[in-house]
Amino acid sequence: MSGLSDASATLEQAKAQAASLPLERKVELLTGMTMWRLIALPELGLRSISFSDGPVGVRGLGERQGETSILFPTPSAVAAAWDRDLAVEIGRGFAQEARAHGVDVVLAPQVNLQRTPVGGRHFECFSEDPALTSVVGAAVVTGLQEQGVGACMKHYVANDSETERTSYISRVDERVLREVYLAPFEAAIDAGVWSIMAAYNGVDDGAESGPMTEHRHLLVDVLKDSMGFDGVVVSDWEATRRAVHAATGGLDVIMPGPGGPWAQGLLAAVTAGEVSVETIDDKVARVLLLAARVGAAHPEPAATPHTADLRTLARRVATRSTVALRTDPASAPWSRPAPASVALIGANAIRPHVLGGGSSTVHPAHVVTPVEGLAQRWPDASIVVERGGDPRAFAPRLDVAGRAAGIEVAWLDEASRPLGVHTVTDYEGWLRDIPAGATSVELTVRARLDEPGEHQLSVGTVGIHHTVIDGLKASSSERRVGVDCVLDSSVNNPDSPVMSVTIDEPRDVVIRSRHQVIDAAGYGRFVRAELRHALPRRSDDQEIADAVAAAAAADLAIVVVGTNEESESEGWDRTTLAMPGRQDELVERVLDAAPDAVIVVNAGAPVVLPWLERARTVLWAWFPGQEAGHALADILSGDAEPAGRLPWTLPAREADVPVAHAIPDGGVIAYAEGVDVGYRAWERSGAVPAAPFGHGLGWTTWEQALHASPRIGADAVVEIDVTVTNTGERDGREVVQVYVEPVSPDVARPVRWLGGFCSAQVPAGASALVTVAVPRRNFEVWDVQRQAWRLVGGEYRLHVGRSVRDLRGDEVVTVSAPESTRRSV
Repeated sequence: MSGLSDASATLEQAKAQAASLPLERKVELLTGMTMWRLIALPELGLRSISFSDGPVGVRGLGERQGETSILFPTPSAVAAAWDRDLAVEIGRGFAQEARAHGVDVVLAPQVNLQRTPVGGRHFECFSEDPALTSVVGAAVVTGLQEQGVGACMKHYVANDSETERTSYISRVDERVLREVYLAPFEAAIDAGVWSIMAAYNGVDDGAESGPMTEHRHLLVDVLKDSMGFDGVVVSDWEATRRAVHAATGGLDVIMPGPGGPWAQGLLAAVTAGEVSVETIDDKVARVLLLAARVGAAHPEPAATPHTADLRTLARRVATRSTVALRTDPASAPWSRPAPASVALIGANAIRPHVLGGGSSTVHPAHVVTPVEGLAQRWPDASIVVERGGDPRAFAPRLDVAGRAAGIEVAWLDEASRPLGVHTVTDYEGWLRDIPAGATSVELTVRARLDEPGEHQLSVGTVGIHHTVIDGLKASSSERRVGVDCVLDSSVNNPDSPVMSVTIDEPRDVVIRSRHQVIDAAGYGRFVRAELRHALPRRSDDQEIADAVAAAAAADLAIVVVGTNEESESEGWDRTTLAMPGRQDELVERVLDAAPDAVIVVNAGAPVVLPWLERARTVLWAWFPGQEAGHALADILSGDAEPAGRLPWTLPAREADVPVAHAIPDGGVIAYAEGVDVGYRAWERSGAVPAAPFGHGLGWTTWEQALHASPRIGADAVVEIDVTVTNTGERDGREVVQVYVEPVSPDVARPVRWLGGFCSAQVPAGASALVTVAVPRRNFEVWDVQRQAWRLVGGEYRLHVGRSVRDLRGDEVVTVSAPESTRRSV
C-alpha cells in the first residue's frame, strides 16, 4: 500500500489512493467477504482485514478447529474497578489475544449505557453513568490501539435494550444525546478510535428518524463532521436493510458477507446516479486508512509487543472488581483460621455463570470452578458441595459419548431423498457442515439410561422440526426461522418441551428428531438441536434441606447464587429483577442455620436481594470469567481484597426502579427521563436503593477529607486534593469520587452527577493524598440553538465521597462563563 503503510496515514492520503481503484473493486471492498473478513486487495498490497467479537475476550475467526481464548470478566466488572490504568491493561490483553488469533479489529468496547436494569446486555455495558463509561471505554480503546489492533466501539447509538432490538426507534432529544448517550463515543474519538459500529435500532433525535445504519444526521453531521471521526462505520451484523439509504446515510462497511444490500445493489445505484462516486471514495478511503492502522499491508498480523500473563490478568481483574456489598470484620472469612470444613452451596457454585452469551461468548480452554479454586487454596479442608435446588428450566446437555455410541446423522434433500448418513461422537448441539443439496436432517441417538427413577429428556431447537422420544411425540413445529433466530438469541438457548421417562431396569431410549436446515443469511446454514438429559434427583425441598444441614455443620459456609444463561443474555430483556428459582429462600434458610455464611452473587446486572440486610458478608462477583474459582478463593482467604465499587445502582425494590422496562410502545422507546439516567433519577426521586452508585466496602475502613480548596485551572478544569486514610487493619484500595451539584438547582440538569474519580492503594493505618480532576465538560450543557457546548457559570458544590450517597465533604467553587461558546470536538 504505497503511501499508506503505517498508522500515521491520513484520511486525505487514503482518499487519493481510493480514487485509483476501479469502481467494481471499491464496491466489493465495502461488504464482508465472509462472516468476519473483508476482501483482500492484492493490487494495493492489502490483505484481508479481519474482525472478531468481543467485549469479554477475542473469540477468533472460527477458522481453526478447537480454537480457545482467554475469558475475561464482564465489562461491568472492568468498570467496577474504577481504574483507568487497569482498563488500559485489559485493552492491551485484548490486543495480545487478537494477534494470537489473527484478528485485526476487536468488536469492543460496548459503551451503551445501563438505562434500565432489565436490559438484556446490561452486563456487557460498563456503567449507567456516561462519565465512568467514557473513561473506561476510552482506556480500553487506548490499550488495544497502542498495540496496533483496532477497536470497534459499539453500538452507535441509544441501543440500550433488547426487546424488538432490530426495529425499535429510540426517541431521544438532541441535548440528551449529546450530554449522555454520545459522551462515551466522543471520548473514544478523542482517544483516536478507529472504527464504530452502527446499531440495530433506529433513533429519532428531532432532526431525523431512521435506522442507525442509514441515519445521516447522526452518522455524518454529528459523528464524522462535528466530532471529527475519521474511522470506519461498520454495520452491526445483518443490521442493514436498504442499499441506497445506508450508502448516502454514512455507513461505510456492511457485515457480514458474502451478499447483502450493497453486494446486490450498490454498483447499480452508483451507475444510476443515486449514490455518488465521491461517497464511495470516502468509504473506501476510511477502510484503507483502517488497513494502514492495523498493519494490513503486511502478509500476516504482527504480534503485539504486549506479552502479559493473561490468565493472571483475568484473575486480578476478577478480584479487583468484586464488590463487597456488606462486611462484618468480626465474621469476615479472612479473619478466621483456615477452615477445616467448607460447605459450598448453590447452583452457581457448581456451574458458575461466567459470561453473558451472544457476542460475549468466547471459548476458554478451562473455567476454574469455585470448588477447584477453594480446594487449591485450602487443600486440607473437607469441601461439601450442595446445589440447594435447581433454578434452571432446562436440563444439562446429554452425555452422548458416555451414554451412546454417537448420533446418527442422516441428510435429506428437498424431496426427503437420502443424501448420506454418518455418525458424530463429539456432538455439541450444532451441525454447520451442511452437504450440498441438503434441506433437512434426521438425528437418531440411542441413549443408555441405567439409573432407576425419572429421567427428563428433550431436544432444544428452533424452526421446523419433529421430535420423538421413546416412541412418543415430544415436540413439533412448522414455523420457519432464518437470521431472526440469531438476532433474538433464541438459537443460543432454545426452548425444549420435556419428556419424562421412568426407568425401572437399565435400557436404551431412542431419540429421533428431524430438523429443517436454517438459512441465517450471513451467519450461514446450520442445524440447531441441543440434546438434554436430567438424571433422577432429589426434590428441591430435599436439596435445600441438605444444603442447610451442610452449612450448619461447616466451619465456613459459602452460598453462590445469581442469574444464568436462561435469565440473563443478549437477545432479550429480563421481565423481573428476582433471581430464578428458589435461591432467595435458600439464602434465607442458610442464614438461619449459619449466620456467618458468605453470600456471593454471580450476576451481571442488578437483582433484588430481599435478605441483604440479614447477611454479614455479601460479595457481588459479576460474570467473573475463566478464573472465577481462583478469584473467589483469593478474596475469601484474604489474599486479595474485593476492591470494586458499583458502577450502577442496586435497587431494593423493583417498584423503585426509574426505568422499569424497555418495552417499545408502537415501536418507539421514549427516553422520557432525559439526562436523569441511572443514579441521577434516584437522586431526584429520593428513593432509597439497596446499594447506591459507587458503593463498595472492601476489606478495610476509610476516612476522606478535603486537603485544600479546589483549584480552577486552564480551560475550567477543576482539581481537588483529598486525603484518604486507611483506618482499618488491612491494606486496601480506596476510590475517591467527586460529585458535582449546582448550588442553584436547575431542573434541566441532574441533581448531582459524577465529575471525576481517583483510586489509591494505601497500607493499613496510613494516609495518601490524591488529586481528582473534574473536566470542563461537567460545567457545560449542549446548546441546541447554537449547536455548541456552552459553559454554565455559577456556583457548584463539589462533594467528595465513597458513593453518591456516602459523601464525606464538600466545597463550593465558582465557575465563570465567557460570552462565547465552543464547538464539540
